[in-house]
Amino acid sequence: MEMNVSKNDEQVVARKAGGLNPAVIIPILFLIGVAIYLFVLGNPGNFKDAGKLGSGSVAFSSVEGKDIHPESFLGIIYKGGVIVPILITFMITVIVFSFERYFVLSKAAGKGNLDNFVIQVRNLLNQNRVDEALEECDRQQGSVGNVVKEGLTTYKALSHDTTLNKEQKMVALNKAIEEATTLEMPMLEKNMMILSTLGTVATLVALLGTVIGMIKAFFALGSGGGTPDAAALSTGISEALINTALGIGTSAIAIILYNFFTSKIDGLTYKIDEIAMSIQQSFAEFN
Repeated sequence: MEMNVSKNDEQVVARKAGGLNPAVIIPILFLIGVAIYLFVLGNPGNFKDAGKLGSGSVAFSSVEGKDIHPESFLGIIYKGGVIVPILITFMITVIVFSFERYFVLSKAAGKGNLDNFVIQVRNLLNQNRVDEALEECDRQQGSVGNVVKEGLTTYKALSHDTTLNKEQKMVALNKAIEEATTLEMPMLEKNMMILSTLGTVATLVALLGTVIGMIKAFFALGSGGGTPDAAALSTGISEALINTALGIGTSAIAIILYNFFTSKIDGLTYKIDEIAMSIQQSFAEFN
């Protein structure tokens, strides 16, 4: 029993260690987002009179603080203000962790067609060919195969156990399958919370940028007395709309991808439950 507990602990650690570490990756992505804002969007070539702005970034040019007018879409996004690099970081984070989830879930699905694997294992179990079913699990090399292999290994051990009655064996088999499933789930669900959170937070941060832009716009209306500053007014409104667009776009992509990966995880767990039921039925029939 102690050996099993130790083995389970090692498996839990291995699964928790899999995938990207958000505590390390997100600060790096933030620095990348700031760099994109300053040196890509803020490149003087994206603005009129680029020669007067020098090279590098508008933020570090000698005319910083003066009115600068973008002449490309990248320059327009730069004018969105200080909230833009945060929203860029959100977008990059969604993209990076979406790719990470895609590769992890693809690996979890194993080799070959998962539906064919389920059908093959069920057919073998109906014929009580447990050893051949275990070989199929070794070939599958995915989360479903791992759970099924653990269940079949317990199946074989219990079939030769004479100390337990049938009801106790069924309980032990069911527990083994549940534990194996529990060990696989952290790897499948890791970092999904990031996509879920950004689906909401991106909109809220964008709303903050929108409010800041509208504050600037209304300030421009009042500061000019009877003659509003049309340039400052339009700048404030454009800043608000840029932040809104970036936030809504990031949030929409995050929600779509979160639901996509959630459906993939649900599909894998359904396959696990399907074979687990077949294992239990086969054990009840042949033992």
